[in-house]
Amino acid sequence: METTQGRPARLRIGVIGSGRVGSVLGQALGRAGHKVVAASAVSDASRARVADRLPTARVLEPAQVAEASDLVLLTVPDDALPELVEGLASTGTDLRGKILVHASGAHGYGVLAPATLVGALPLALHPAMTFTGRDEDVDRLANCAFGVTAPEQLRPIAEALVVEMGAEPVWITEDKRTLYHAALAGGANHLVTLVSDSAALLASAGVPEPGRMLAPMLSAALDNALRLGIHGLSGPVLRGDAGTVAGHIEQLRENAPESVASYVELARLTADRAINAGMLKPEDAARLLDVLRR
Repeated sequence: METTQGRPARLRIGVIGSGRVGSVLGQALGRAGHKVVAASAVSDASRARVADRLPTARVLEPAQVAEASDLVLLTVPDDALPELVEGLASTGTDLRGKILVHASGAHGYGVLAPATLVGALPLALHPAMTFTGRDEDVDRLANCAFGVTAPEQLRPIAEALVVEMGAEPVWITEDKRTLYHAALAGGANHLVTLVSDSAALLASAGVPEPGRMLAPMLSAALDNALRLGIHGLSGPVLRGDAGTVAGHIEQLRENAPESVASYVELARLTADRAINAGMLKPEDAARLLDVLRR
């Protein structure tokens, strides 16, 4: 593919899987000057996203989308990606010289091997961002990083595409792709669960606006964690307050028994991290871990 001034030439973009991620990436590439020419959409919600975010796209079958495009976004669920790629490659779709981009964090470019064997150019570009389906999703790309994995000779193209979308490319080697995704999913997804659980417990305790109470403290905790790592820790586990932790567990058993196991396991992990960092005294740790074992 020819480039101009180090940037990819203008491309015809196709989107196979017009969900939250595909519609956002297609829209971002359109803003960068490329033209979204085709998209697949099965559900009413997907068709609405195409009409709203990708108005220049014709709704076509996946194979037709690929043949009409220079760059094809394969933005389907992780488990559906191998079957989609195999289907395109085995049914005679002309993929020669076409850039195939998937946005799965769990896969590198190896999942695109069937298409690569018939001439496609494989890129794995995963936005480290959560998408809600709302209008602000595309603007959030300007503040996020992409995990970029590709054959070395295609790395400049992959990174240039990310920069064009206003984001920061971060190189992830093929063999570390699943570890990279586990780190992101564990942080982002479990954070939502933890915050939702905290809000529900506060509501049970009679707090009328849990989110309002949590926001300043959790924002500060997140900032501390990002800047200081485990040294941003505070609270009863760090202090070795075994009695306080025991009281927490007792109240959770009475009011939210489904939360006990996660509280105990996270407290253990927190204690282990604090011990390894030299932040928790051995005698305090022993009392605390005894409570958690019980």
